[in-house]
Parts: sequence; structure tokens; C-alpha cells
Amino acid sequence: MMCTYPSYKCVFELIIHVREKKNQSMETFHVALAGLFGLAGLFILLSKRRSVPPKRESPPPEAGQAWPLIGHLHTMARSNAPRKTLGAMADRYGPMFAIRLGFQRVVVVSNSKLAKECFAANDVAISSRPKSVALDHLSYNYASFGFAPYGPYWRELRKIATLELLSSKRIKLLKHVRISETRSSVSELYQSFRAADVRQGSAADDASVKVVEMKEWFGKLTLNIMLQVVVGRKHVGSLNDFTDVGMYRKSTMEGFHLLGLFLVADAFPFLRWLDAGGHEKKMKATAAELDRIASKWLEKHKQKTVSTGDGVKLDFMAVLLDLLEDTHVAGFDADTVNKATCFAMIAGGNDTTTVTLVWTLCLLLNNREALRKVQEEIDYHVGRERLVDESDTNSLAYLRAVVKESMRLYPAAPLASYREVREDCTIGGYHVAKGTHLIVNLWKIHHDPDVWADPSEFRPERFVSGGHEEDVVGPHFELLPFGGGRRACPGAALALEIVHLVLATFLQAFDVRSASDGVVDMSESLGLTTVKATPLQVLVTPRLPLQLYE
Repeated sequence: MMCTYPSYKCVFELIIHVREKKNQSMETFHVALAGLFGLAGLFILLSKRRSVPPKRESPPPEAGQAWPLIGHLHTMARSNAPRKTLGAMADRYGPMFAIRLGFQRVVVVSNSKLAKECFAANDVAISSRPKSVALDHLSYNYASFGFAPYGPYWRELRKIATLELLSSKRIKLLKHVRISETRSSVSELYQSFRAADVRQGSAADDASVKVVEMKEWFGKLTLNIMLQVVVGRKHVGSLNDFTDVGMYRKSTMEGFHLLGLFLVADAFPFLRWLDAGGHEKKMKATAAELDRIASKWLEKHKQKTVSTGDGVKLDFMAVLLDLLEDTHVAGFDADTVNKATCFAMIAGGNDTTTVTLVWTLCLLLNNREALRKVQEEIDYHVGRERLVDESDTNSLAYLRAVVKESMRLYPAAPLASYREVREDCTIGGYHVAKGTHLIVNLWKIHHDPDVWADPSEFRPERFVSGGHEEDVVGPHFELLPFGGGRRACPGAALALEIVHLVLATFLQAFDVRSASDGVVDMSESLGLTTVKATPLQVLVTPRLPLQLYE
């Protein structure tokens, strides 16, 4: 008998064969029996070897200086700029490492190659969002598609957002809103010059100089654009008034600040009842105020929707009212989905666009030669006999390069690609387990010296003739101000239209310099977005014919 591969069948046949040999000696029988057990042992060994799964990749290395229980919370808590703290850790531990925030393991990715693995090869695996105390209250219990977990609900809302609300067709349809609000704001600013001249008894056509706080000016302008686009309303008073629009903006700003906080309860859920710092109480109050105002606006829309003469709905709330009529999406009623989506649009569009405009102007004020080039480019392509039109910005290559460089140096949401891993995956040769939180440090990627020469320097020329053709909304992983993958910001195209138009119109209409005539303070405050910590006060002077301001 010949057994070419150990199997249970041949083992049993060998036992029978040996026992049938009555005339063999006991010694021969023992030898055969020993061989039989050896063969059986070999079979068991080989079976076990085949059943052991392939060796799994090791997890990413964990950063040092973790404390028992709290992990790296102490390091992040004392950081004024978490993106820079995580960037310094990457220099020490490599472009992919792990930290622990209480009981939660977080993996940090810090270069474009790994970002590509995240947003291309592993996009589905990392496309969910982690839960937090803030989101429990400020996202309508995760009805807001920006913070909803990955699944059928998110996919449905994303489809509505991209095909109905933020499509290129609708962005073009709302072009007049962006132009009219921008020109109206420029006119109001100029009229404040004339009012000041009258009070001071000077001639109205004198080259007056006015101090303007640009964070407020940009903030009000972008808020008005987003309010008109989303809910068909406009903010006409001071940013400190108590109208519904004024209160909504205040609550939105407070909400974004609260969303950027990392609470003790997020690291240790069993301590949530303590509400250390009273932050959850503030979140509840802010969410209630936002919902109160949004509910009032929605009721008015139900009574009379805003539409053009041909019946095309203009604002997003009206569009959603039709699309979601008498429906429930993943357990959410239509009103909740509508209010949550509109809040995401207004808050995200206003805050991040304002932040980008402020940092861009700061960089131009600290780099006067670049400011001169932008204004010369506008004068060459548009002139001073008419105001900039949105179509003109396609010809303003240097201005667009300035905006790209600003978003590279100061991405509005540098750690916004905060994800939760839905399933085990491999990134950079490391095993990342389901349930791990993932941060892609956009700021660190934008400052990678292997990609960007002199990465901390403001050099718009790198996007004109410096070999960098990256598009901020294209498949380039070296420049990701709007995030990447399927959860990248769906409003990127609209945001860029607003930024280019507002910046071009303001710099065409006014000469501008720092109020202190010195270097602009570039300090930042903590929050979900990178907000300039101090006011941006500038001196502005009209530079166009009087009739263009009227």
C-alpha cells in the first residue's frame, strides 16, 4: 500500500492492513504502529499549519509619551495648533503613526502617498464619521450629511447635494446672487466713506481712507450669499443684531467652535454625565436656537416657496421641500433632513469661505509685491471702467494661484478628514483595524518639503510657472484643502466661485494696507476651522470711478 499524502482514509487503511498480518512478529507490528502514529502526527501538524491564517500586518507605531489611561490627551490638550503638533510627531515617528485619546486609538496620516492610499484604494473602508458629544446635538442626531455615518442615508443625501443643490447647472443659475451681493457690499463700504466725509465736512470726492475690520466684512458678505442660496434670505443689519438671521449666524459660529472641541466625554464616555466645563449644556442650547430659527424659515417656505418666473426653485430649502415631500429617509422625517442639510450648507459655506478670504488677504498684505501683481492683473484683463464679472476670474491666473497658495498654507479645515474605519484595511503596509479613528493631516501634506520647495514660504508663482499644476478639486493628493475621496467637500466648486469673485472685486475696488502699517498678526484660534485669532483691520481707499460704486 502506498500513501502519497496523509489522509484520514489512508491512516485507517494502514491500521486494518497491519492488524490483518497475523503471521508478523510483535516487533514488526510495533514498528508499523509507530510509523502509523508518526504519519498521523505529521498529518495533524500539516493540517494546523494550513489552517493558521496568514500573518497580519503589524499596526502603525504608536507615538511615545503616552500616559496611562489618557494616552496622548495631555499632549493634544496643551496644543494651540493640533495640526502642527501632529506634524512634529510625524517628523519623529514617520508619516503614519498612532496616538491614543483616552480609550480611542487614532491613526494619523501625514504625506500624499499615504493620503492616496486612503482616498483611493481604501476610500470605502474609511468613509464613515466617528460619533461625538457635539455631533449628537449639532448635527440633528447625524441627519446632517457631512457628519452622517457611511451608509444608504449618507449616499442618498450626497446624491441630492451633488445632483440637485450643488450641480454646475444650479451654481450657474445662482450666479446673479453672488455678483449682486458682492457689488452691494462694495457699494455699502464706499457709501460709508461718503457718510464719514459729510460728518467731517470734507469733499465727497476726496481720496478718503477708512478703517475696515475685514473678518466682519467678509463674514457678512459670504453669509448673505449663502443665506440667499440656501434659504432665500438676506442679512441686512449689523452682525451683532438680534434678528433671526443675526442670531442664526451667532449660533452657527458658536456651533462651529463647539464642534472643534474634544471633550473628556469623547475619550471616556462613562464620564459624560459630569459635563466637565458645561460644554454639552452649551451644545444643547445652541442646537435648540438653530432649530428654532430654521423651523420658522421652513414654515414660511411651506406657505410660499421662492421660485423664478418659470417655476424653477432657487434656494436649497425650496428644492428640498419638493424632493423630500411626505418622505422619511432612514428614519428621519423630511423637515429634519431639510433643516439639517441647510444648516450644513450655510455653516460650512460661510465659515470656511470667510476663513479662506481672510487668510488670503493677510498673506497679500504681508507680501506687497504679490498684492501689486494681483491688482495689475485685474486692471489688465478687466480695467477700471467696469466691475469684475464672475466670468473674468477665469483669466486671472495669478489671483487664482494666490488663492491656491493661501489654501495650501492655511487650509480652512486642516484636520477635517476625520474618519472612522468601517472595516479592517491596510494602509502603508500597516494593519488598521475596524473602529480606529483616522486623521489625514492636510496641513502637514501641504508643507511636505519633498513636494513643495520652501514649503513655509508664500509663493503663488509655484502654481503659475513653478511646475505645480495641482487643482484643489482634482485627483491630486499633494493639495487637498477640500479633503479627498467620496467624503470630500461637495461645495468646493461653489466656494471657489465665491472666493475668486469676492477677492477680485474687493481688490479692484479698493487699495488696501494694514492699519498698523506693519506685519499682519497671523496667530490662530482653536476650532473646527483655522480662524485668525485677532481682528484684521485694514485701511482701504477707493480706486475706481465714482459711478461704479453706485
